[in-house]
Amino acid sequence: MLMGVALGAIALVTFLSAPAQATDLQISPTNPRLGDTIAVVMQPSIPGDVAPTVTLDGTAYPVFPLGGNRYRALLPTTPIDRPGRKVIQVQGLGAPRNIAVTLRDRSFPVQRIRVRGGGSGGTEYEFSRVNALKEIVSPEKYWRGAFARPAQGRVSSEYGVRRYYNGVFAENYYHRGVDYAGGQGAPVVAPAAGRVVLVGRVEDGFVLHGNSVGIDHGQGVSSIFIHLSRIDVREGDMVQPGQRIGAIGATGSATGPNLHWGLFVSGKSVDPVPWRDRGFE
Repeated sequence: MLMGVALGAIALVTFLSAPAQATDLQISPTNPRLGDTIAVVMQPSIPGDVAPTVTLDGTAYPVFPLGGNRYRALLPTTPIDRPGRKVIQVQGLGAPRNIAVTLRDRSFPVQRIRVRGGGSGGTEYEFSRVNALKEIVSPEKYWRGAFARPAQGRVSSEYGVRRYYNGVFAENYYHRGVDYAGGQGAPVVAPAAGRVVLVGRVEDGFVLHGNSVGIDHGQGVSSIFIHLSRIDVREGDMVQPGQRIGAIGATGSATGPNLHWGLFVSGKSVDPVPWRDRGFE
């Protein structure tokens, strides 16, 4: 799905402010699209005890050490962001650095849906639990390498699908994940290592998401799996890639058996496909 000769490569970026005399600063992908996760890797020439800071569109994102005197920040983008020129600001590595990035537009599928009444709403309880999952920023990095497919069925709905409801375009809506079709009871596995921080069940108030599992992969990256027919893990469990966590179902607001996999980076729903195809190492 990734286009462009340089996409996915890590390249030195061009600075808009003072030259990077003592600092190596890299960005990947070099030509990101809406929905991509942007990795900013920094390596000061002189080791320090204080991590640099990285800001985009007025929001500061967490920075974590990678080892070897290198640091990384992961910046999420979404289908409802404005494409075009972005400036990533980096401080704490000598003179402030301003990095120009062009966030490319992207065409997402569009659905036209007619609904009666108010539709199927969720409960305050399930929304509060899911929001708490998205806000977790653990210092540990549990995942390693590219993420795996959490289910083996075909992709039935892509990330980023936009919708018209009764002829009116939903400005703030986009499909926040990837859906996999599959038979009732087909296995769902963890795509990467992490800690189970959310187990939500229909009987406890997860009426929209259905039976759900949330995994903290560390450093602001987390996954949610919804509409499950069964759950095979408990909160607090550590899971490894490929470990079964549940089974495909149609609980909650679902038209049939499927798995919805959502991936969050610093609280925003990003496209899981680049994480699955190449990872961020």
